[in-house]
Amino acid sequence: MANKISFKINGEAISMDVQPHWTLLRLIREALGLTGTKEGCGEGECGSCTVLLNGKPINSCLVLAMDVDGGAVTTIEGLADGEKLHPLQTAFVEKGAIQCGFCTPGMILAAKGLLDRQPSPSEEEIRLEMAGNLCRCTGYAKIIEAIQTAAQQLKGGADD
Repeated sequence: MANKISFKINGEAISMDVQPHWTLLRLIREALGLTGTKEGCGEGECGSCTVLLNGKPINSCLVLAMDVDGGAVTTIEGLADGEKLHPLQTAFVEKGAIQCGFCTPGMILAAKGLLDRQPSPSEEEIRLEMAGNLCRCTGYAKIIEAIQTAAQQLKGGADD
């Protein structure tokens, strides 16, 4: 039996029926067609499915769709302002923090959650926050550098 939920996704109000067993990941990818959010492990271990729920990074594979009723979800598709990329998206590209790109949406959203809470994180804070997001390609150094660069840009500082 389907249940009606109402929530915002990337700023847009949505009201729809969902099945009780649907995860937020399934809702995002299959019902809404927003394929930037990736399914990796399906067990909350890899971070590929990270989205922001009410501003906090969560693994969308572990959250039931019904639990977002009344909430606000941000996916990678919701970060850019039209054609203008978010500073994190730009920094990931410019610093070479993406290779295959599979983990990138989750990495960027986890980083956004961090920078929203802590605009000037130390390298250790970045490493701790990003520990739940796995990448098989980059070695993480460029990801950390990209997050540091975006933090500077978001504060209005110069890019080194």
